[in-house]
Amino acid sequence: MQEIIKVRGLTKSYGDNQVLKGIDFEVHKGTMLALLGPNGAGKTTTVKILSTLLSPDQGEVTIAGIDLSRHPEQIRKVIGLTGQSAAVDELLTGSENLIMMGRLYQLSKEQARQRAEELLVDFDLVDAAKRKVKDYSGGMRRRLDLAISLIASPPIIFLDEPTTGLDPRSRQTMWQMIRLLLDSGTTILLTTQYLEEADQLADQIIVIGGGKVIARGTPEQLKAKVGQDRLEIRLKSIEDFELVISILEKYSPTQDQDKLTVGISIKGDGSDLKPILDLLEYARISPAGIEIHRPTLDDVFLLLTNGEEVDE
Repeated sequence: MQEIIKVRGLTKSYGDNQVLKGIDFEVHKGTMLALLGPNGAGKTTTVKILSTLLSPDQGEVTIAGIDLSRHPEQIRKVIGLTGQSAAVDELLTGSENLIMMGRLYQLSKEQARQRAEELLVDFDLVDAAKRKVKDYSGGMRRRLDLAISLIASPPIIFLDEPTTGLDPRSRQTMWQMIRLLLDSGTTILLTTQYLEEADQLADQIIVIGGGKVIARGTPEQLKAKVGQDRLEIRLKSIEDFELVISILEKYSPTQDQDKLTVGISIKGDGSDLKPILDLLEYARISPAGIEIHRPTLDDVFLLLTNGEEVDE
């Protein structure tokens, strides 16, 4: 697949604090890459550099084949940015915000108006189009902010924690909008505090820690670093508990006698689940409950970063 964003050896320091220590990554066209890491790990610094808001100390960055160090003005023509806080004018209406940004992108008055109308429909803001943004809810502001970043139909979007502070319903709405962008072929670089967000949306994930990339892969590949899926069998009696320990001995089960629970590591594809259940049925054991626990990106994050925060 075509690499539309390529980063090599990127470094950045603030005084004596080196935030980025030579990170490398690439984003393929039409996909989403999520940047994860503790607070202060350098995620926002990376986005600011790629969006030409901040100069790196060292490193090479190409976006859509354009060298960032040589032609930052050309890069601004092919990217859109949604920052951590909504960059909207509260005294203007939603429609006026969009048209103003369209004019700043050198669209004609008619082009800006038409594009604003399209985005108001796409982001379900038609009914609020003539209302001043100061009267918008947080979710509506974030949707408008994302719409503004798309006014010039850029092929590449940077989303820096786009759903921070939103309620679950508004977050789900934003996820739907982001999925539609991906379906249309837009390339997205996402930073987020919500690991479920990266799990749901990202094609690839990189984890930054200590100013370096400490892990990369698909969500499933990263979750596999934590360990296998786990089957937990809760029994009804101590007799059943002891019998299950005996008949499942070859699976090296863990046991919690107080809770009458037996745990077994199983393959992610579930291929060894049926033989285990067959053994229980053959022994005429009817469990009180059976649950499968899968590793999450939260587990991966804590494993890789040790739960520590890094001061930026």
